Amino acid sequence: MIFSQKFAITFGVSLFLLTGCSGGSDLWSSLDATSISKNQTATIDASASNINITQDNNIVAGADVPVNSALTQGTTFIGNKVAEMARDLGKLKSELNNIETSVANTSSITENNSNNYHALVGAITAHLQRGTTPGNPVLVSQWNMAQAKLEQVAKVGTSMIKLSNDASNKAAFGQYLLNAVQATYGLSGAVDADHIQLQKLEDSTHQTLVRIDRVMTNLSHDLNRQNVYINNERQNMTTLSLAIKNGELYGSSLATRTFTQTENIARAESLSNMPQDGESPLIIIRFDRSNVEYQQALYNAVSQALSRKATATFNLVAVHPKQGTAAQMALNGAAARRNAQDVLRTMTDMGVSSSRIQMLTASDPTIKINEIRLFVH
Repeated sequence: MIFSQKFAITFGVSLFLLTGCSGGSDLWSSLDATSISKNQTATIDASASNINITQDNNIVAGADVPVNSALTQGTTFIGNKVAEMARDLGKLKSELNNIETSVANTSSITENNSNNYHALVGAITAHLQRGTTPGNPVLVSQWNMAQAKLEQVAKVGTSMIKLSNDASNKAAFGQYLLNAVQATYGLSGAVDADHIQLQKLEDSTHQTLVRIDRVMTNLSHDLNRQNVYINNERQNMTTLSLAIKNGELYGSSLATRTFTQTENIARAESLSNMPQDGESPLIIIRFDRSNVEYQQALYNAVSQALSRKATATFNLVAVHPKQGTAAQMALNGAAARRNAQDVLRTMTDMGVSSSRIQMLTASDPTIKINEIRLFVH
């Protein structure tokens, strides 16, 4: 995000006035803390990279530095604020580590329950395959256990939604912290070493936001995939129950086959339909500020498109300005892709299957800010 000097100074002064207030959140206490006394140290928990601000206003940053690091007060007002923001970043990384650990544990639980479920279904199917009596009580008991395992898999979805919401909150604070770091560049009274610290802190905050974005994207895909899986298996369990009742193997649910075929067709259409030159997008979302409220407009546009054509597919194009140096274009492209991932998550949360959405990237020399263009076919 690009700040004008006037806006950066205003935002920065507001930020530092805010740090003096006494009613702040305990979660981010360093934003409300008074200045650190001379030679006072604080400990941060940062797993991805270490940020060590020394008494000489130097930052030592590395990807493989130990987790607990000392932060000492800088020799300028700006240096002190950099130390406080670095502590907040350390807390953010620690909480992100907890979310990633919870996601891994949830995935492991889901895998175990799913394996047990399919083992039971496989045993029932094998028994039906070789022939059995109608309403065999052994198969009924196995079916009940399989149904219980499937519902345990379904309950994990609630935990995944909570983790997704937690990650979203961390993303909001991470963006706020990045804005605060960038706004600090415009404040007077800093020495050269302070800006070196700010640059390294800005890079580390960017990397943390990328990690959060990846967690949110993976959770969104997992939730979408699991919802489809649960619906299919519930239909298959209904068909299997009928097979046990009659003592005859039927196979998977016909409704499941129809759904799978429809999704395959939609995926093929999404990949084959590309935006044409001169084609008007369904909606354009311009990311000219940090928090763009596009959700309601996106929902209305997608809802109308699906009401006109139930089998509609979408091309989500992340467009960035084609201007500046190669490095600037690369940064703009990365930011545009993150914005597109956010829009994609929003669409899947609204109920649009990810198989109907194809994400593309493009550059445009006529625009000055990143934007997302959504095309419908």
